[in-house]
Amino acid sequence: MKNYKALFLLFIISLNTVSCFKDNDDVSVTANQINDFVWKGLNLFYLYKDDVPDLADNRFSSDDEYASYLNDFTSPRDLFEALRYQPQTVDRFSRIFENYIALEQLLDGNFTTNGMEFQLFRFSETTTNRYGIVTHVLPNTSAEFQGVKRGDIFYGVDGVQLTESNISQLLGQNSYMINLGSYNNNGTPETTDDTVETTSETIDLIKAQYSENPIYINNILNIDNKQIGYLMYNGFTGTDQYNSQLNDVFGSFKSAGINELVLDLRYNSGGSVNSAILLSSLITGQFTGEIFSTQEWNSQFQEAIENENPEFLIDRFTDRLNNASINSLELSKVYILTTGRSASASELVINSLRPYINVVQIGTTTTGKYQASRIVYDSPNFSRENANAGHTYAMLPLIYKSLNANGVTDYFDGLEPDITISEQVRNLGVLGDENEPYLAAAISDITGNSGKLTQQKVSNTIQFTSSSKDYIPSGLGLYSNKELPTGIIKQ
Repeated sequence: MKNYKALFLLFIISLNTVSCFKDNDDVSVTANQINDFVWKGLNLFYLYKDDVPDLADNRFSSDDEYASYLNDFTSPRDLFEALRYQPQTVDRFSRIFENYIALEQLLDGNFTTNGMEFQLFRFSETTTNRYGIVTHVLPNTSAEFQGVKRGDIFYGVDGVQLTESNISQLLGQNSYMINLGSYNNNGTPETTDDTVETTSETIDLIKAQYSENPIYINNILNIDNKQIGYLMYNGFTGTDQYNSQLNDVFGSFKSAGINELVLDLRYNSGGSVNSAILLSSLITGQFTGEIFSTQEWNSQFQEAIENENPEFLIDRFTDRLNNASINSLELSKVYILTTGRSASASELVINSLRPYINVVQIGTTTTGKYQASRIVYDSPNFSRENANAGHTYAMLPLIYKSLNANGVTDYFDGLEPDITISEQVRNLGVLGDENEPYLAAAISDITGNSGKLTQQKVSNTIQFTSSSKDYIPSGLGLYSNKELPTGIIKQ
C-alpha cells in the first residue's frame, strides 16, 4: 500500500499562540494544536479532499511551513471553514463543534427545545418579514402545556416582528413570548393579496432539555377494506431504545395484517444510517443480505478501504436487531410523504428502496443530501477513545456519498415526488387523520377513490424559507458510526 505521509504526521507542533483552551482538569492546549487535529482529520476523512488544494498530501514542504499555515488561523473554526469545499453549493453540511458531548446528545435525540416545531414563510422574495406556522408540537413540553397547536401562526417574538435578520437571535433565546397572528386571504382564492394580521394573543414558551422519540404517530386505518398502517417518523435517532420501539410498532402493524403502509417523513431531517437500514428492512424483509447502499469516499481513503476490507463499503439489508429477529412486513410497495425538510437518512430510505420495491413518493421535493458524516475526535485514531483531554472540539465532516444498488447518487436537487402536493398555510389538517391532505393523497391512490383527495392550491407567492430544525446546531443529517477497518488508520 501507499505510504500516505501527510495523513499521519508523527511530529508534535510547538507554536506560540495567544489562544489557549482548558478543560475541567486544567489541561491546556493551544489553538494551533487543535488546528493540527482539524487539518489531519480532514486530510484523512473529508469527502472532498481531492478538491481542496490545501488538504493535499504534498501541500507543505516542511514542518515549519505546515506550522506557519496553521498559525494563520486564529481559531479551529476559521481553519475548518477555510477547508470546506464550496460551502454554499456543494458541502452545505459539514460542521465543527466546540463541545462534542452536546453533539453526541443531539445525535441521540437529546436537545434543548420548547417543543414548538415550525416552518417560517414569507409572502414574496422582496420582503424581509417572516411568519411562523406551527407544524407539530412535541409531547410533554412547554408548547404542549401552553396549548400551542398545529396551524398556529405567529408573526413576532416578544413583540418584535420576525425578519430575515433577527430570526436566529429571537428564536434562539431560552425563553420568549410568541405573538400570534391570523391568516387573512382577503376573500379571494389567490395568494397574492394574502396577509397575516396581528392580534393581541401571546404565548410564553420556555426551553428545556428534551429527548425526542422519533415515533410521533402510529396508527392503523381501515378504509375501503384496506388495512393501512400510518407512521410519522421524525428522526433516525439510532439509539437501541428507539430502534426497539420502532420494531415494536412494526410488530403491531404485522399483527394487524396491514397490506398498505404510509411512511410520513415530511419533517424528518435524517440521522443514523443504521436506523435507515433497520426501517427499510422492516418495510421489506425479503431482501436480507442484499445491497442496501454502497459508500464512495475520497479517492485515497476509498483505495485504502478497498485494499483492506471492501465489504466495509457495502451496507446490507438486515433481519436482526440486537441479535433478535425483526418484525418485517415484506411489502412490495410503500407510500412515503416528503417535503423540503425530508433529508439525508429519509432520502437514503427512498433511494435505497427504489431498486427493490415500488416507492410512491408524495409531497414536494426533498432536501438533496446524499452525503454521510461521522464524528471525528482529536485522538490517535480519531475515535472517541483516548480523545484529547485538553478540549472538547470535534468535527462532523462529510466523509462519503451513498449510492443505491443501481448506483444512483448525487441527487443534489432532491428527490422529486411521484404525486405532488404541498402543505398550505390555510389548510394543514390534523396529522394522522385520513382527511389530512398529505395522508388523503396517499389513501386516494391506495383506494383508487380520487374523491378522498382534498385538492390543494399551490401557492405562487408564499414561500417556506426555513424550519425549527435549522436552528438546532448540528443540522443532524446523515451520520455513520460504523467501525472502521482496523488497519486503515495505521497505514
